[in-house]
Amino acid sequence: MLDHETCYRAVSSRDERFDGMFFTAVRTTGIYCRPSCPARTPKRENVQFYRSAAEAQTAGYRACRRCRPDVSPGAPEWNLRADLVGRAMRLVADGIVDREGVAGLAARLGYSERQIHRALSQEVGAGPLRLARAQRAQTARILLETTDLGVTDVSYAAGFASIRQFNDTMREIFASTPSDLRRRSRRGPGAHRLIAGPIELRLPYRRPADLTSIVAFLGARAVPGVEEVDGGTYRRSLVLPHGTGVAELTPATGHLRATLRLSDFRDLTAAVARCRRLFDLDADSVAVDEVLAADPALAPLVRAVPGIRVPGAVDGHELAVRAVLGQQVSVAAARRVAARLVQAYGKPLDTPVGGLTHVFPTSDALAAVDPSDFPMPAQRQRTMHELTARLADGRIHLDPGADRAEVERELTEIAGIGSWTAGYVRMRALADPDVFLVGDLGVRQGLVRAGLPDDSAAATKVAEAWRPWRSYALMHLWTSTTAEGMKGNNEKGNQHD
Repeated sequence: MLDHETCYRAVSSRDERFDGMFFTAVRTTGIYCRPSCPARTPKRENVQFYRSAAEAQTAGYRACRRCRPDVSPGAPEWNLRADLVGRAMRLVADGIVDREGVAGLAARLGYSERQIHRALSQEVGAGPLRLARAQRAQTARILLETTDLGVTDVSYAAGFASIRQFNDTMREIFASTPSDLRRRSRRGPGAHRLIAGPIELRLPYRRPADLTSIVAFLGARAVPGVEEVDGGTYRRSLVLPHGTGVAELTPATGHLRATLRLSDFRDLTAAVARCRRLFDLDADSVAVDEVLAADPALAPLVRAVPGIRVPGAVDGHELAVRAVLGQQVSVAAARRVAARLVQAYGKPLDTPVGGLTHVFPTSDALAAVDPSDFPMPAQRQRTMHELTARLADGRIHLDPGADRAEVERELTEIAGIGSWTAGYVRMRALADPDVFLVGDLGVRQGLVRAGLPDDSAAATKVAEAWRPWRSYALMHLWTSTTAEGMKGNNEKGNQHD
């Protein structure tokens, strides 16, 4: 937690870099805001700072209607941390408490409910129920403002146990009834939406952010039928806890414009969390760039691409399968094999959108396939079968709460999966900001271009200075190897697997 003086200076300067890192509560008004709130700066003696929106709500404050602190970018700390609290915060953001309760969260993390409650309360000022409640209220407000779902249906879709709990929570947090929130959102022209229509959102991020390179990276690897890039928009199908969906994501100034088509509105929280992870929206670019630019070899790369982001994944199982498909072959070849798997084993969408016709096959579906039917060499067939079997029966977890080091160990136990594939999965599926794929062909080329040694031992030693942001350094090195940017054939560099 930042000290009071630092927080107050951030509020006084309306520094948007701190949005989501802490929240400002004003005793005289009873509201809490994001640091960049445009309202007049309150007096120093009238403010209190909280580590989470849930903590501010627990203290009796309601959300500011002007700056809407509940839609701030997420705290970058939770992406960085690999401890219990970091893992728990990522799972809560994905909606596990609403789906499985605190017991499900505890079972996934391997700790008791009491231990998790104590750890979260000490670190963020609120337990898992309070954190989930704050997130539930935000989901409800989005549905009230962007759909014509009835209030009862909104309550159910957002995860509330009863209408009374729903109404009480919305009054407490927003000082408004659900009907009032909907009425205020419909004042402007074009604000009305249909129940069957898409949900349109603005997903905020901290600047600088080079999101167009994320679109280029994903577009170069897009699997036909599942993904496509149309102009500057990345579109893909989603497998979600309660159904399927389609996300259309377009970088814009200050936010990522998201259009979500969901078969079940209960999946809104999970869909938003996964889109944010895919585009690495919660990264603290200033902190990353500061560390990397301190190295004279990387400084020109940072100046050329400020705010570089690391592409994540909407589904860890899918990413792991695709990492294996990419071993020893070109990106284009990996896409062709993945497209064949999609057509053979992927579930068709009820309503195709653009070129999207299917969702990527689940690990359950692939685990049931005779390995000899996979369109790949025999050794990779066996690797694919073993990987999908372990994913399907839960021996390997690749959700946001996974222990990164344990996952890497478990993956490398599978014959045919080496350190490159495990590290690539750790970086993208588990959003680890500190992965360095020293044996990668594109990385070696980038090191040479930067005037750095490319042998493994020397490069690893040099990269120690880039901790804890080596994944971002890796993206800079990949970007520097081609004029097109982030389209390097990094998968083909996996020669040791």
